[in-house]
Amino acid sequence: MACVDGFVLAVPRENKQKFIEHAQFMDSIFMDHGALRVMECWEDDVKTGVNTDFRRAVDARDDESIVFSWIEWPSREFREEAYRLMEDLMKTDERFDATKYPVPFDGARMIYGGFAPVFSLP
Repeated sequence: MACVDGFVLAVPRENKQKFIEHAQFMDSIFMDHGALRVMECWEDDVKTGVNTDFRRAVDARDDESIVFSWIEWPSREFREEAYRLMEDLMKTDERFDATKYPVPFDGARMIYGGFAPVFSLP
């Protein structure tokens, strides 16, 4: 069964183009390791909720936009193997060097998790 990794993060608005370039660069690694699809979505209509919302979930500041992303994998096992391989790559592959390719957001406030689809429409 397919597996989906979901992500929500806050990115400084001034870093929008840097984020897009970073995502294109890094997402190609996921695709090289068997991801079926990667989607990166920039805030367009994110409202403030009564009890909670996307902005509060990632402690977004006034100058930040919300990004909602996901990666679709063929299966959980496939995903786990891809991450294991990428973990090894992180030790030697310069694409993972944060000094050469800095992350344009605060990863400590990113929320993420793996999900098993229970219903899907084409």
